[in-house]
Amino acid sequence: MSSIKDRQRAAARARLEKEMAERATAARKRRRNRAIIGSALAVVVIAGVAFVLVNTLKSDEEAGDPTVAAAGTVACSWTPADESTGGKVKDVGLPPATVPNTGTSTLTFDTNLGKITATIDLAKAPCTGASFKHLAEAKFLDNTKCHRLVNEDTFKVLQCGDPFATGKGYRETDGTGGPSYTMVEENLPTDTAKPYPAGSIAMANTGQPGSTGSQFFIVSEDTQLSPNYTLLGTITSGLDIVKDVVKAGDDGAFDASAGGGHPKKELGIKTMTVS
Repeated sequence: MSSIKDRQRAAARARLEKEMAERATAARKRRRNRAIIGSALAVVVIAGVAFVLVNTLKSDEEAGDPTVAAAGTVACSWTPADESTGGKVKDVGLPPATVPNTGTSTLTFDTNLGKITATIDLAKAPCTGASFKHLAEAKFLDNTKCHRLVNEDTFKVLQCGDPFATGKGYRETDGTGGPSYTMVEENLPTDTAKPYPAGSIAMANTGQPGSTGSQFFIVSEDTQLSPNYTLLGTITSGLDIVKDVVKAGDDGAFDASAGGGHPKKELGIKTMTVS
């Protein structure tokens, strides 16, 4: 009898051990499957994050965000202009959104009286310098003339830059033209004793902030003006040409308003280049 019970107990223990072994094997499989699934999910998540980052960076690069300028460049703001303010506009599009702010450019006017050259410091006037390069490439001021001259004791300048001041003689509208954009003033004088020294090229504006366009004035002698006009560059050769034109005087056409008048000795810009 005991042998039968012994065999029964042995069979029960065998079944129990088998069930325990099967349960242990099943548990190991579940843990292994969870680990595999977890790893796979991690890979998917990592891959997804990488995909988002790569595509975000790629989108940013393709978009060329103008507010983020690369080293050696600066972002410029160009305000579209039209004739609603009463001025005449010559459409040449807009200059680039980001421009170099290191090094120098050479500005050259080939005139009927000889060549005038100047240096533009792009670290000080990068946006205005870029604007002149843009205008030069568009031949914006080719075959135009300087339309206004002032010859007073502390104010001696020759003003140019109207794309519509062309042909023989002068018109009442000379001095009202500009490009299809305006820009913010930059590189304003800090020397109150000599804000606009002889040989300076400065940008004219309407007196309102952000109204700089294409018109500029060349200073023949140290000139006292409020420091509201961008200093674009400095004449390196040809200042004697400007001095002779200023010395010849004007016709007084603007005495009642802006002062001065049309130059009696005409200075015509055959070509303007920036290199």
